[in-house]
Amino acid sequence: MNDELIYDWNTHAGLEIPPGRRVMLNDETLRDGLQNPSVRDPSIGEKIEILHLMDALGIDLVNIGLPGAGPRAFADTEALAREIIGSRMKIRANMGGRTHKQDIQAMIDICERVGQPIEAAMFLGSSPIRRLVEDWSVDHLKRTTEEAVKFAVSAGLPVMYVTEDTIRTDPSTVVALYSTAIRAGARAIVLCDTVGHATPRGAFNLVTFAIEEVVKPSGEKIRVDWHGHNDRGLAVANSLAAIAAGADQVHGCALALGERVGNTPMEVMLVNLRLLGLIDHDLSQLKKYSETIARATGTVIPPNYPVVGRDAFRTATGVHAAAIAKAQKRNDPKLADAIYSGVPAHLFGLEQVIEIGPMSGRSNVVYWLGKRGISANDEVVERILAAAKQSDRILTEEEIFALVPSSAQR
Repeated sequence: MNDELIYDWNTHAGLEIPPGRRVMLNDETLRDGLQNPSVRDPSIGEKIEILHLMDALGIDLVNIGLPGAGPRAFADTEALAREIIGSRMKIRANMGGRTHKQDIQAMIDICERVGQPIEAAMFLGSSPIRRLVEDWSVDHLKRTTEEAVKFAVSAGLPVMYVTEDTIRTDPSTVVALYSTAIRAGARAIVLCDTVGHATPRGAFNLVTFAIEEVVKPSGEKIRVDWHGHNDRGLAVANSLAAIAAGADQVHGCALALGERVGNTPMEVMLVNLRLLGLIDHDLSQLKKYSETIARATGTVIPPNYPVVGRDAFRTATGVHAAAIAKAQKRNDPKLADAIYSGVPAHLFGLEQVIEIGPMSGRSNVVYWLGKRGISANDEVVERILAAAKQSDRILTEEEIFALVPSSAQR
């Protein structure tokens, strides 16, 4: 698209995220996403299909489960690890678990069985409110952290150290716990908005603080991750703010699945990172990824869900349809994508769709018929438009065809 046709206020005040930044994504759908109380745990065959779609989208890491949660969780985690190794996927695996010896041992056992080290994501509550409820002291958390990280590292596992509810944790505890983890051998830290408390400014502040007060003083090369939840509807904005502050990787789940109202939606993050020029992945499988996970988990994709929802690139409004149709007559798909959409459909293997309903105009009917190779004479157009104006919804394809003489259909 010619930049002269769109004045972009998103960039002219100065980019918050410099172009060329390396941003990674960790997909938590098969772990945190399955903690959503309304979803069905997919079969291992479905999980493997989902894993391949993640790989096709260029997602960097995937959490393949909580092997310490039980026999089925252990078996599925092992099967997914073997699939990644056996299929030589580019996507890399990590596993989740508490800072409990039995959870860590389950992760060690997986690595021994598949013959390859896998990153261990070990989590521990940290906020004052959690410490009060659990009757934990900061010294207890430091000892637990040191013992857990050293145990995993001594078995050859790379460690991703996670504190739950980091966004509501006091600065001194943030420094104490993450510094302890790094000294014990952790080489990735995850800052969490476990309960969806954060605002973009809060996410930015926390990531900045962790980099300046923990990572830099450590002298080690540490990956900084952001893990957000969507309770305030701010998960995507918070993730982008975390990236702007210097986070190397953000976590998300397909369709915003996860505890309560869910995690950062992975589809929306992929879309935004692509539009910001921070990734250049082929995202033509994005809709299939979303629909496959919806089917496997028994989830319904809302019609108005960004990009992959049924209505994302669909309109029946006369003014919108007329503009899209005029743009398409110029044989410029990018122009047609941009005239009434801030997200170019073609980047995701999709296209603009014009329907016919009570808010439609003549342009809708002419375009709809032409798209199907049907002669758009005045009588047919007026008949269809009259029916649409009397309807309380968009006409179905069958209803429209019933108004078209068979001689006009070819």
